[in-house]
Amino acid sequence: MHPECDEAGEFRAPPLEGASDGGPPRFRWFCLDHVRAFNAGYNFFDGMTADEIHRAQRPLAGWERETRAFAHGGVGDAPPRWAEFADPLDAIGGRFGTRAKARTDGRTLSDGERRALRVLGLDADIDRTALRKRYSELVRRYHPDRNGGDRGHEADLQKVIAAYQQLKGAKAFA
Repeated sequence: MHPECDEAGEFRAPPLEGASDGGPPRFRWFCLDHVRAFNAGYNFFDGMTADEIHRAQRPLAGWERETRAFAHGGVGDAPPRWAEFADPLDAIGGRFGTRAKARTDGRTLSDGERRALRVLGLDADIDRTALRKRYSELVRRYHPDRNGGDRGHEADLQKVIAAYQQLKGAKAFA
């Protein structure tokens, strides 16, 4: 805030030099009129030598650091390593030849539907009857009533139920 101003400081200005106590910088806040006055007199390069100014103004300033290699062991591109990557247009899978196996009936599955099938331990080509049978089997396996009241498998049961709820409404299983 400007010392002679009673208006709310809505506009941020750079912090005072040396005003940081080791944490994030404490920015100055001004009203519109005072931030305009501040900006009119602000000089980023104030106190810098000619060499420091030259280094700050170079087109490549900040880009001098080493970057990681994009080649995988010197052998072209490798597919992404992260698991469960969402690729709805199959752009990355097509690039690396890792397309998911298509269903024999030609119906497509979303990434979420494929994840749900993995939770249930099923292939992409199953039908609605096999889906319901596997769901019933897993519910019986994980339900606390079938495990003497043990709630240790409750998280697995919730995953199975969520996966089935997603798949039972999928067009591929209609």
